[in-house]
Amino acid sequence: MLFDTHCHLDTTAFDADRDDVFARAHAAGLSCFLNPAYDLASSHRAVALAQVRADTYAAVGLHPNDIGHLSADCLSELAALATAKRVVAIGEIGLDYHWDTQPRPVQRAGFIQQFELAQRLQLPVIIHCRDAYDDLMETLAEIDIDTPEQPRVPVLLHSFAGKPAHARAAIAQGYFLGIGGPLTYKNAHTLRDIVKSVPIQQLVLETDAPYLPPIPHRGQRNEPAYMRLVAEQLAQLLETSLEELAKVTSANAQRLFRIAA
Repeated sequence: MLFDTHCHLDTTAFDADRDDVFARAHAAGLSCFLNPAYDLASSHRAVALAQVRADTYAAVGLHPNDIGHLSADCLSELAALATAKRVVAIGEIGLDYHWDTQPRPVQRAGFIQQFELAQRLQLPVIIHCRDAYDDLMETLAEIDIDTPEQPRVPVLLHSFAGKPAHARAAIAQGYFLGIGGPLTYKNAHTLRDIVKSVPIQQLVLETDAPYLPPIPHRGQRNEPAYMRLVAEQLAQLLETSLEELAKVTSANAQRLFRIAA
């Protein structure tokens, strides 16, 4: 059974048919879903959804495009939400130099504050990074430090789109790479080379639904059922069966988010 480690099923894109979306996903072989947030309101929605669905987990946090709203009160509210049942991570947080909607120093400061929150709570971190991998890896080298008082927390680089050198550095640190719809895109040669070169034990699957749909659904709303197409592509690249890939990547997700099998 497959585990979608990144899908925004709380958003209005799914208000009309959310139950059907879950049903189609289960029919396609998915068993678990992780719904990360991108601002305070979506953090509340993600937690609420996870409270009513036994197959869904939540992460709370502010996306770099929304980091201007991170105040001391907001951080305290995130910390409180993070203690709720079925909240298993802080995210999605990180750096986004593609849209650059927030000043880069503000993005970095907000990312560090939320990463430190995850360290204090000993929760895994889901990182969004777009066109900022050099700065991200440099920042992580500074803040992701293991001490007896505060052990390192698991890190997932969501929708990985870095260069091979970034992938090597991430794998060396024990980070996980999230692989989704872009793997199926015609020009994704670098990403396909990367997934063939890294240990399968550090790969997890995701959709980022309703965004980044795989081929042949580009231009449509993405949904978790389509993750099977990504899994089939990845299994082919790694020369393994779909069943084995599902088994390993789901176990990876459970280990990453500390979810009992």
